[in-house]
Amino acid sequence: MNRPPDGLPGRYRGEFPILERKVYLNSNSLGALSRRAVAYRHQFEDQWNDLGASAWYELWMRKLEDVRAAFGRTVGASPDEIALLPSVSAGLAAVAGALDFRDRNRVVLTELDFPTLAYQFLSRERTGLEVIMVESPDGIEIPIERIEAAVDERTALLATSHVFFSSGAIQDAAALARIAHRQGAYFLLDAYQASGQIPIDVKAWDVDFLVSGSLKWLCGGPGMAFLYVRPELEMEPTTLSWFGVEDQFGFDLRAARPHPDARRFEMGTPAVGAAFTAAGGLEIVEEVGIERIRERNRELTEDLVERLAEAGMRPHVAPEATRRSAVVLAEHRDAAGAVRRLAELGIIIDFRKDRVRLSPHFYNTFEDNRLAVEALIES
Repeated sequence: MNRPPDGLPGRYRGEFPILERKVYLNSNSLGALSRRAVAYRHQFEDQWNDLGASAWYELWMRKLEDVRAAFGRTVGASPDEIALLPSVSAGLAAVAGALDFRDRNRVVLTELDFPTLAYQFLSRERTGLEVIMVESPDGIEIPIERIEAAVDERTALLATSHVFFSSGAIQDAAALARIAHRQGAYFLLDAYQASGQIPIDVKAWDVDFLVSGSLKWLCGGPGMAFLYVRPELEMEPTTLSWFGVEDQFGFDLRAARPHPDARRFEMGTPAVGAAFTAAGGLEIVEEVGIERIRERNRELTEDLVERLAEAGMRPHVAPEATRRSAVVLAEHRDAAGAVRRLAELGIIIDFRKDRVRLSPHFYNTFEDNRLAVEALIES
């Protein structure tokens, strides 16, 4: 394989201390922590110590708005279309609570989606909701015609992943939105495995809802999740928090007017410390540019696929490179054991069932790939 020079990661590797000590190829589980994110987290702690509660009004509310706007830019949305939440589960619960399932009682998912997405709706089957699970013929992708056949006039919501966590395959979000809307259903895109590594445009794709978080490719750690809500949607959540009302500092129990924008879906006081950490990751992702990240990650991905195939470990990825993300799985005779043995060598990867999973990000190098695959061969 003709490998391009490693110029991009060379500029940013110093931002991520773990790369000085480890070969880190596990960004789809947890993005590397940057010095910038740590500095912002310390800034939050210093403000807490210096100002106490007054930091809310002068500084912390502003930081929350900065994070809201920064994530919005990564998906092509404005700040007022983004709700800040503690987890994707909370975002899914807010959406599910706002939907009317009386006339349409079906939700369509796929068997390759992350379990959090399925659990949200499977737990509601006892209320009469019907969950349709579209099966995959190969465990890698879902043919779009199968999804189209499952969505009908009884469907309230088509909810599925942009990138499948167990294969790294990328779905065509715009085509999925068209399938849902032709039948009068809403479309929810779970972008947790995609945000920060693949360009997203919620407006061009006509997405109704998108959920994601800072944990993975956005390099912002746990505790900060995001919900995009298409502004034309007038539905209201059944759970209303004090951050979700229009005049939260009015403290009027009799005037519970929801925010007119996506903030009406927010669930209580945001985790400000998590927001400061997330701000560091978002800043670097924006600085590099998601288009550049996508191109760099594509190079790393194809390099990994080739190395694994040459080593006799059959890659479990989409057959076409254009449908592959930087999530690369391969069969291994002892996947869990291999992950433990590589960790002892300072090489951090992951596994899912009987496959090892490697997920390089823009800060990785071809040398990282080489070291990981050679270690896998020996494990």
